[in-house]
Amino acid sequence: MTKRKLRINGHSHLLPYPEEIPQFMKDKEIFWVDKDRKFMLQKDWSRPVTDSSFFLDDKLLWMERFKIDHAVVLNLSQLYGNGLRVEEMKQALRFQNDFNAKIQRENPSKFTCGFVVHPGFVRGACWEIERCVEELGMQLLCLPTHYMDTIGTWRCIFDEENEPIFEMANKYNLAVEIHPYDGEKFIKLENTSWRFHLIWMLAQCADAYHFLTLNGYQEKYPNMRTCFAHGGQLAQINLGRRIQGFDGRPDLFEGKTHPRRAVGHKNIFFDTLVHDTGGLQLLIKNQGSKQVLMGLDDPYPLGEMESAQQSSYPGKILDLAVKREIITEEERDAIWEDNVIRWLCGDDEAAKQKLINRILS
Repeated sequence: MTKRKLRINGHSHLLPYPEEIPQFMKDKEIFWVDKDRKFMLQKDWSRPVTDSSFFLDDKLLWMERFKIDHAVVLNLSQLYGNGLRVEEMKQALRFQNDFNAKIQRENPSKFTCGFVVHPGFVRGACWEIERCVEELGMQLLCLPTHYMDTIGTWRCIFDEENEPIFEMANKYNLAVEIHPYDGEKFIKLENTSWRFHLIWMLAQCADAYHFLTLNGYQEKYPNMRTCFAHGGQLAQINLGRRIQGFDGRPDLFEGKTHPRRAVGHKNIFFDTLVHDTGGLQLLIKNQGSKQVLMGLDDPYPLGEMESAQQSSYPGKILDLAVKREIITEEERDAIWEDNVIRWLCGDDEAAKQKLINRILS
């Protein structure tokens, strides 16, 4: 009898119910959800809740409807903590991590949840990594592509000052998710026509990939496996330019690692959320199908959601890729299951089996 292949969504999000969010989060205007569950809010910012599956009970029903066995829940991008006072930042991030830990603990067959730290405070970040792994049993570290340091300068996550964080990730055999946000705070353009989500988020991922690979962290930290959100899409089209730049101006890259060494590396993953089969084909051609994992980014409107207007549904891009002979059915199944598990667990066979057992239970 052939074992049924699992369908694991490697990029999902979940909102707390309004009553679960501590009062201080609203009082300080850090983050909250209105009582009618129609908007998520911060100071001078609001965004509509576009689907009921932002919340737990409806998320579970949505997953059942589309036969999704398990989902990897990332932190909310609004809770990276950039620009907050230190104590407020620590409380906000701790709330996010405790909330995600509770979701994983109470729904072990359905969710693997990530935790977030602020790289601007490296020592505190390392303490929080230890707490989340040792006390909360979490194995996925969520990091932003860029963050604000203690003197208000914006930096890439793969700055060498953050190596203690990567050493901790390596020590604990962690999966790492790199996700963009906050571009409008340091890219001096008017925030119009959703440009920061449609254009600049992808550039932020490409920038982070640039420095991960230049620093050779995929080899320096062999137990840390990094996944870039949204297919690291601009990093794929930009690969040739980076290679030519490295070869043409070696004086600018003294002591750095050649971009070619990272292409298809077993410790670098990308999710499928590129929105068209042409983008997916380029991603797979560059990196190989084994480094690609399923990512729906549900339930955001830029996620792979059900849509009559686009005749879309979760998993459509992979089904189309099979139909157009970009990937085989076996590769599609691996993107849904094997590759996600390998990102989460690495080469730890016991951890892989433990995760599979948890899902099947």
